[in-house]
Amino acid sequence: HDASKAMDLRPATSWRANAQRPNFDMVPVRVLTIDFHKRREFGGLVIDWEKNHRPDSYTVWFSNDSVSWVPKYDVGQSSASRDHIYLPESDTRFVRLSVRAFSNYTGLSEITVEPLSWSATMNDFYFAVAKDARPGDYPRYYSRKQNYWAVIGASGDTREGLIDEQGAIESGKGQFSIEPFLFTNGRLITWNNAKRSTGDVGDDLPIPTVTWKSPGVEMTITSFAWGPPDSSVLYARYNIRNTTSSTQNSKLYLAIRPFQVNPPWQFLNTQGGAASIDSIEYDGSRVHVNANRIVLPLTRASGFGASAFDEGNTVEMLRTSQLPSSRTAKDKLGRATGVLSWDINLRASGDTTIDVAIPLHDAGPSCQHAASLADCRGRWTDRQLAAAQSWWEGKEHRVGIELPSSAADYVKSIHSNLAYILINRDGAGIQPGSRSYERSWIRDGSLTSTALLRLGHYREVRDYINWYATYQFDNGKIPCCVDTRGADPVPENDSQGEFIYLVAEYYRHTLDKELLEKMWPHISRTVVFMDSLRHSRMTDEYKTGDKRVFYGLMPQSISHEGYSAKPMHSYWDDFFALRGYKDAADIATILGKPDAKNYADARDEFRKDFYASILLSMKQHNIDYIPGAAELGDFDATSTTIAINPGDELAHIPQPALNRSFDKYYENFVNRRDSATWDAYTPYEWRTVGVFVRMGEKKKAHEIAAFFFNDQRPKAWHQWAEVVYRDSLKTSFIGDMPHTWVGSDFIRSALDMFAFERESDSSLVIGGGIPENWAREEKGVAIRGLSTHYGSLTYTMRSAGKDIQVNIEKGIRIPAGGLVVDSPSDRAIRQAIVNGNQATPVKGGVVVRSLPAVITFRY
Repeated sequence: HDASKAMDLRPATSWRANAQRPNFDMVPVRVLTIDFHKRREFGGLVIDWEKNHRPDSYTVWFSNDSVSWVPKYDVGQSSASRDHIYLPESDTRFVRLSVRAFSNYTGLSEITVEPLSWSATMNDFYFAVAKDARPGDYPRYYSRKQNYWAVIGASGDTREGLIDEQGAIESGKGQFSIEPFLFTNGRLITWNNAKRSTGDVGDDLPIPTVTWKSPGVEMTITSFAWGPPDSSVLYARYNIRNTTSSTQNSKLYLAIRPFQVNPPWQFLNTQGGAASIDSIEYDGSRVHVNANRIVLPLTRASGFGASAFDEGNTVEMLRTSQLPSSRTAKDKLGRATGVLSWDINLRASGDTTIDVAIPLHDAGPSCQHAASLADCRGRWTDRQLAAAQSWWEGKEHRVGIELPSSAADYVKSIHSNLAYILINRDGAGIQPGSRSYERSWIRDGSLTSTALLRLGHYREVRDYINWYATYQFDNGKIPCCVDTRGADPVPENDSQGEFIYLVAEYYRHTLDKELLEKMWPHISRTVVFMDSLRHSRMTDEYKTGDKRVFYGLMPQSISHEGYSAKPMHSYWDDFFALRGYKDAADIATILGKPDAKNYADARDEFRKDFYASILLSMKQHNIDYIPGAAELGDFDATSTTIAINPGDELAHIPQPALNRSFDKYYENFVNRRDSATWDAYTPYEWRTVGVFVRMGEKKKAHEIAAFFFNDQRPKAWHQWAEVVYRDSLKTSFIGDMPHTWVGSDFIRSALDMFAFERESDSSLVIGGGIPENWAREEKGVAIRGLSTHYGSLTYTMRSAGKDIQVNIEKGIRIPAGGLVVDSPSDRAIRQAIVNGNQATPVKGGVVVRSLPAVITFRY
C-alpha cells in the first residue's frame, strides 16, 4: 500500500507489508522511510499498528543522506497495538522502519513524530505513555495529581522505604516499587477503581496501612521495617477478605515496576518518579532485581512473569488474567517489569494473607538462608510484626500523655512524629527527611533533639552531639550541615549558637556532666569563632551611618532559606548566637571554668548591640514589628519565634515590637484561614503555637493548631510535608513526607501546652496551654514522665465537680521560681487551694513550692 497512509492522520488507513518467508536472511526486510526534507529535531515516535497485524520485530534507523544508516532502536515481539519509541534529542533527516513479519502481513496505521519535550526526561516520556493508558495503569502522579506518602524504616537505619496512599511500596531511595493489583469477578481492581483509605497499626505506630474496598472484596496492605539498622528488612503484608456470602476465586498481582513512590516534581537531592529496572529474574523462590536487590515472596507464589517495556503494557495483560510468558527480562533503558501472582480461593466471608519481604541491605531475613523458604512462611512475618509493634510502643510511650478523645490528634501526632524522627535518622545523624533532606543540619538537629529530650530519648541526642562535634572546623566554626561527603563549608552563622544550645539543653535534661566536660573544648573554640564573627561588625565602618544597624551582629549568611539568593544580616542568626552566648556562660559556670565571666560579659554586650540593631532597623524601615533581617525590614514571625523558644528572651526583647509581630502574624493567619485564595505555606509555622502559649495566648494557639491539623496528608498518618498547598492535588515540590523538622516543631509546641521552662523567673509553667474542655472531658489530662530541666514531671488535671483539680506527684526538683500552675479556664479564679491551704492566684495560676501537691481552682 501507499506508504503515505502511515502518516495521513487517518487511523483507518494503513501502510501494509506482506509477510516474509522464515528464511529471513535471503529475503529483504520490508521498509518504510520518512524524509523530513531537512534535518529535524524530535523526541520519539508513536506507532499504531492494525490489531493483530504488528510485525514480529522491527528496527528504527537514522540517516542524513539516505545512504549511510545507523540503527537507533530495536523492538521485539509484543502484544501492544501502540508502541512508544523513546528517542530523546534526535536529530536526523531520514527515519526508516525495517519490519520483519513471517506469518501475517504488517499493518501500520499511523506514525506520530513527537517533539523534543516528549522525551526530555524519562519522566516526561512516562507522562506521555500514561496519558495513552487507562487510569490506574501507572502511578497516580503520572496523571498529574499530587501523591502523598509516609516513610517506613528501622530507627537509625541508613535506608528506608516509602508507601503511598495507593498502596505502592518503594524499596529504597530512587528504587523500584511494588504495586498491587487484584483480579476478582472477571475485573482488575487498581488504585484508581478501588475505594481507598489509610491507617496504621496501633493508630499511631510507624506501621502504615492502605485499604482497598471494591464490591465483594477488601484488601488491606500493611508495611513495616524490622531488623538491625545495617540489615533491616522491609515487609509488605496483603490481607484479602471476601465480603460476600459466596466463595470467590481471585488473583493478587504484585508488580515490581521501575517507578518510585516519590513523585517526579520532587527534585531536591533525589529526582522522583522514574526508577530503573534493567534486569529482573525469578528463580522459583526469589525475584532478582538489577542483580543487587531481591524480593522474597514469603507466601509461595502461584506464578511470575517478566517483560521489557516494548513487550507491551503489563497491566493490560493482567486485565485478561494473564502474566508475561517469560521468567526473565532485560531492558537497556531500565523499564523492565516483573509480576508475582497468587491464586486465591476465598470462602464466604473468609480471608487470606500474603507476605513479601524486601531486604534493604545485602542481608535479608534470617529465614531466607534455609534450604527453602519454608521457614519464612507461616508465622515469620507475624513474629516480625509483633516485635516491631512492641518496640515502637516502648519508644512512643516513654512519656505518657492522656487527653480526651477531642484532643486525640495531639497524642497520635506526637507519637507518630517521634517515630518518624527516629526513622529519618541515619546512624547518629538526625535528619529531617529520607529523600530530599537526607542530610543533617545542626539547625534542624538541635531543635529536633529538644523534642527527643522532652520525650525522654536521651541516648539518641548524646550520640548526635558526639557525632556532630567531630566535624567542627579547626577555627571553631560549626558546619551548618553534614552528609556522606562530610562537613559543608557554607557559612551559616546560626550554627555556632545551635551547637552550644544543643549541648547545654542535653545537660539540663540529663545532668550528664561527663559529656559536658568532653564537649568543653568544642564549646570554647565555638565561642572564639563567634567572637571573631561579632567583632568583624564592630569596626569603625559600623559605628556610624547606615551601617550602624549592623554593629556587633553576626555577619550576613544564608542560614535563612529566604535569603539564599543573597546573604543577609539575619536576626535568626543573632537570636541563636545570643542563645549560644547565654549557654556558654552557664556551661563555664557549671564546670568552674575561668571563662565564665568573659562569656557572661560577651553575652550582655551582644544582647545590648543586638536589640539596639532591632530598634534602629525598625526606625529605618518605619515598621512596628521585629524584622527578619536588619537591612530588609521584612516580616517573618516564624523566624522571630526563635527569640522566645529556644531563645527565652521574652523578658528582654523590645516588648511592643514583639507583641506587634505576633499580633500581625495572627491577623495574617486569620485572613488566610478565612480565605479561599491562599496558595501555600510551610508548617514550620507550628513554632508559633508554642510562642502563643508562652505569651499567655492559648486560645490563639489552639485556633492555629486546628488549622494545621487539617493539613495532615493523609490524615491517618499524622504527618506534615514541608510545604502545604491549599489545592491538595497541586503537582509541586512538597519536601519529604514526613518532614520531621516540622514534626519536631509540632512536638515542641504541643509539649509547651503541658509544661515549659521560663528563664525570666526561673520557674516551670504547668498547664499553660491546656484549655478547660480538656480538663473537664472524660478523664481529663494526665502527663507521666515528661522530661524537663528540673527532672521528670507527672501530673493530672481534671474536673472535681464544678472545680478543676491538679495533682502533681513527687519526683521533680522545685526551681527557684517555683512551679507555676496555670488555671485551664479563661474565667477568673474565685479561690485557689494548694494542699488544703488557700493560695493567692498570680496571673491566672498559683505558685507551688513543695510536692506532692493538690491544687484546686474554683470559679
